[in-house]
Amino acid sequence: MEIDEDIVIVGAGISGLAASLGLLRYGLHSLVLESSESLRSTGFALMLWTNAWRSLDALGVGDHLRQCSLPFRGFQTADVNTGLPTEELILQESTYGNYEARCVRRKDLLETLAKELPEGTIRYSSKVVSIEKSGHLKLVHLADGCVIRAKVLIGCDGVNSVVAKCLGFKKPIGVGRSAIRGYVEFPAAHGFKPQLYMYFGGGVRFGFAPCDDKSIYWFCTFKPSTATGYENMSDNPVLLKEFVLSKTANVPKEVSGIVERTKLESISCAELKMRLPWDILIRDFAKSSICLVGDALHPMTPDLGQGGSSALEDCSILARCIGESFPGMMSRKFEEKRDDVDVKIAAFNKGLENYAKERRWRSFSLISTAYMVGLIQESENKLIRFFRDRFFSKYTGATVLRMADFDCGKLNIP
Repeated sequence: MEIDEDIVIVGAGISGLAASLGLLRYGLHSLVLESSESLRSTGFALMLWTNAWRSLDALGVGDHLRQCSLPFRGFQTADVNTGLPTEELILQESTYGNYEARCVRRKDLLETLAKELPEGTIRYSSKVVSIEKSGHLKLVHLADGCVIRAKVLIGCDGVNSVVAKCLGFKKPIGVGRSAIRGYVEFPAAHGFKPQLYMYFGGGVRFGFAPCDDKSIYWFCTFKPSTATGYENMSDNPVLLKEFVLSKTANVPKEVSGIVERTKLESISCAELKMRLPWDILIRDFAKSSICLVGDALHPMTPDLGQGGSSALEDCSILARCIGESFPGMMSRKFEEKRDDVDVKIAAFNKGLENYAKERRWRSFSLISTAYMVGLIQESENKLIRFFRDRFFSKYTGATVLRMADFDCGKLNIP
């Protein structure tokens, strides 16, 4: 079976749904392909920083998500070996600008975006196995044998992106670290302030953030090579939990109690990967009516908490660049007349060109900064530890806030 579609988006994660919604705001309809049978909410929750909320507001869903999350007043860092605070930063407009940060359940974010899309926009159980070019078309082959003939293809299919492979990108590299993530719900109010808490040292980076008054999302990044006695724990939640508890033995009991309370089915582990930042500079990630968005473009370590936020940035900017390249052509499907198709594809490629200009150096900066922050925070090198404890720890918060202070602009919808 063959299906003709104008714009096809691969992946119904955060970036896929947000990209589809952004284009829809300009009257451009798309088909979103999702390999699973329903929306996936792996990862439990995520931090959304200032740039993310600006993007969500541009898409028209920011206020709805604010109703199911807590505004953060700041964040606190401490030494995991002693439990003693090293920095406490309060978000005050007079000092740090108009910042906004909240921890949002991934399920809430995905469902909010999906509900804004017309019925039938998302095609589930549609795993992409290969992509080939045929003239101005992209033939998207699915595992069920269906072939979708797309004029425009947007890759939002994550770290192991098939669309990125089609554009000649190599697979992201492992950074020698992994992340354990967990989510816990309390029967009553947990009592923690609405802020981000982080503990460094001992080769780990442990942190947690309240989603609301009764639920908390936590994470622990580490080097598997240093997990003596826990070498084969990646698929064993019992060992994952034991490992995190062993690394947080010296933090306050109410903090380690968060991990202790977490059910085994709410704990996961994944290897951390990143795209080599110079690949973003030397390769075309938007060409021939194909482009990459989110983790398909710039997978990075989680040390800035910018994975989801920067993906939302991408989507707002992509929608704006494409929408503004289609004056007078909204709300109509591509006509099959060759001249009309050529005009519209040329307009789309102009939008992609502008998108690439706006995202190239920003993506490079995000990947590079996240990697360096993580390297410093988790290093056990004596020299790096000395500078981290004496100097760098004081600037962790400022770095995170500076990278989050990015304005994607508004969607200038006619």
